[in-house]
Amino acid sequence: MTTPSRIRRQGGFTLVELLIVVIILAILAAIVIPQFSSATTDAQEAALDSNLGGLRNAVELYKAQHITYPGGIATTGGTCTATKGTGAINSAQAFMDHLLMYSDATGNTCSVGDNTFKFGPYLRKGVPTDAITQKGSLVAEIVVTNTGAPINPGAAIGGWAYDTKSGQIVMNSNATDSKSKAFSTH
Repeated sequence: MTTPSRIRRQGGFTLVELLIVVIILAILAAIVIPQFSSATTDAQEAALDSNLGGLRNAVELYKAQHITYPGGIATTGGTCTATKGTGAINSAQAFMDHLLMYSDATGNTCSVGDNTFKFGPYLRKGVPTDAITQKGSLVAEIVVTNTGAPINPGAAIGGWAYDTKSGQIVMNSNATDSKSKAFSTH
């Protein structure tokens, strides 16, 4: 006697089931991807605020020790036996020399600290960039004024804008952040 052969049915997904899974994945991706993109923007804005905080602290510490803001006097004087600063009064180079080199009580700068050049450096790893445009660590990317008036950048240049009379330092940009607030008001 022969037994009827059973037809085995192979397991698998139907086309409809696969389409439903693909649609669900597409919906999830549409929800998640924009959140990651805004996270990048939020991180850049937080880094900008952090860099500005560090710069402002350095500027205020310099002011507390020298009675004047960095960059407001030339950095080329003094009796430095190593490399002297090269910044002229109210220049980006003087601003950088004052924050990155050792200084004496009158603001002259030197690459080596000693009993005379006992203040600073106020920034150890250089002037940070603005985190949005990645500008601001070079002399050409720092705009220095000495008016004492509030700084209001006229373009979205990037880098830093600094005033030697008021000590105000802002991002040199009139562009707006993700909350429609000007970067220069951070």
